[in-house]
Amino acid sequence: MPETSYDKTDLAILDRLQRDGRIANVDLAEAIALSPSSCLRRTKAMEGDGIIAGYRAELDRASAGLGLTVFIALKVTQHSRETSRQIEAALIAIPAVVACHVVSGEADFLLEAVVPDLVAYERMLLDHILAIESVKDARSTFAIRTVLSRGPLPLDHLARTARS
Repeated sequence: MPETSYDKTDLAILDRLQRDGRIANVDLAEAIALSPSSCLRRTKAMEGDGIIAGYRAELDRASAGLGLTVFIALKVTQHSRETSRQIEAALIAIPAVVACHVVSGEADFLLEAVVPDLVAYERMLLDHILAIESVKDARSTFAIRTVLSRGPLPLDHLARTARS
């Protein structure tokens, strides 16, 4: 659980910003029935708390020429903090890798990558992922169609009656 809890007004701000990060503060304030100065103060406080990690444009993958999404489960040869750091650094350096998770189960890492096509995927897999010294196996699953790629986070568990 986060150290800071949020009231329903904070949650309304977070919900609206997740859906439209470019909304002007005055419009955000109006949408949640709050004064612009109070809305801005709350938003800045949540940025300071770290719950608002940043703002960015979400691009359409197909329009950007990235028509193939692939999930790659990696197994590694040894398990240590140093090995994990080295693998993580190598994976972060691959531009096509858009998400990387350390997981439990059969795999050790689960990646999400986006590439233009199978040729680019093969190049990424052979030249970058399998070139990482400690990676011993990679199993790929290709997305046929994306139903939801990034939805707003559920925030009901953060609710409380008043903000400190």
